[in-house]
Amino acid sequence: MSKKRNRYTAEFKAKVALAAVKNEQTISELAAHFGVHPTMINSWKRALVDGAADIFGKGEKARKQSEAQVDDLYCQIGQLKVENDFLSKKLSL
Repeated sequence: MSKKRNRYTAEFKAKVALAAVKNEQTISELAAHFGVHPTMINSWKRALVDGAADIFGKGEKARKQSEAQVDDLYCQIGQLKVENDFLSKKLSL
């Protein structure tokens, strides 16, 4: 017989990792409280701490990407306008 693996939601992982970061209880106490192995709590805590910088950098990254996309679209609009003007002049002759 094989043992079924538990799948934890992102919300649960975040809740446990935040509790571990607060250091109000030991990892062993948190493991007993949430029913999770201490190694998993440590890995979730490490992932939270390592990924914290990405949370604050996403807004700036998304803004830069959208600005680049807007610039590309303006270039396409300009090119299409020039082509449209050229074709309308050729057809009117």
